[in-house]
Amino acid sequence: MLQADAVIPTRYGGLLPAAAIVLGWLITLVSLLRLEVLELAFPLLALAVLGRTMLQTGLFIVGHDAMHGVLLPDHPRWNIRLGALCLGLYAALPYGPCQRNHHQHHQAEATPGDPDFHPDPQAGLLRWYLRFMGGYLSPRQMGRLLGGWALLGLFCRLGGAHSWSSACTTVLLLCTLPLLLSSLQLFAFGTYLPHRHQRAGSAGRNGQGAAATSLDLPVWASLLACYHFGYHREHHEQPSLPWFALPQHRLAAGRGTSVALNTRSSRDAPTPWRPRWRAGLKPNSRSPVMPSTVPTAERSTS
Repeated sequence: MLQADAVIPTRYGGLLPAAAIVLGWLITLVSLLRLEVLELAFPLLALAVLGRTMLQTGLFIVGHDAMHGVLLPDHPRWNIRLGALCLGLYAALPYGPCQRNHHQHHQAEATPGDPDFHPDPQAGLLRWYLRFMGGYLSPRQMGRLLGGWALLGLFCRLGGAHSWSSACTTVLLLCTLPLLLSSLQLFAFGTYLPHRHQRAGSAGRNGQGAAATSLDLPVWASLLACYHFGYHREHHEQPSLPWFALPQHRLAAGRGTSVALNTRSSRDAPTPWRPRWRAGLKPNSRSPVMPSTVPTAERSTS
């Protein structure tokens, strides 16, 4: 059992967003596979790929909640079944090994025993990404995934695609590419940016290095970035919270507001990652931070 992983009863609160994600993924899949996507205008095609990528990532996020037992906390068996369904639709991932890997990530955070972590400070983004993916992929899983794509290609061809090459291109653009982009999205916002500073070995929680940091993003940007997976410090503090409850937990911890969020609230908290356009801005401000011109003695007496 994970530390601080006592399930907070959300009852059925997570079912509605989970159902919206799964249904959105299925509806867009069936409807778009019937189209000649190469005949779409480029903006529409790009929108379709990005929309499918967001829904693809949502499948993993729902499966991730299930791995922590918070999708259906009152019904553990259905929690596992729905989680297995979402991970299967995501990339034919087996639920059991994924759950063990993820719990190991929490139990051995930022150590050589962490399957999601690359302890070598010299390892670049690509090496870390390949190690990250290697923990989830296997020959059997890849066989199921490729078989599923082949069946979708057949469905696309029978559904009206002009040729087999057109059907294969459609599957590549609407299934393979969104999955690849989704894996990069999850890795960047849920692993690399929140954990990369921990390779420096600075002192922090449990003597295992600095705590995971959260991305300094407004709530709306955090949602679009990766379903609040970038609020990673909050997730590691309370793994029993569903993804949509992380902003409220962050606010309750005094680390931000509903407009702009700041993770620097404790002595051992690492400096949060923030976009370049937000560098030098105060929370809730769009103006650069200017040094005060009032002398210290005056400020102390005023």
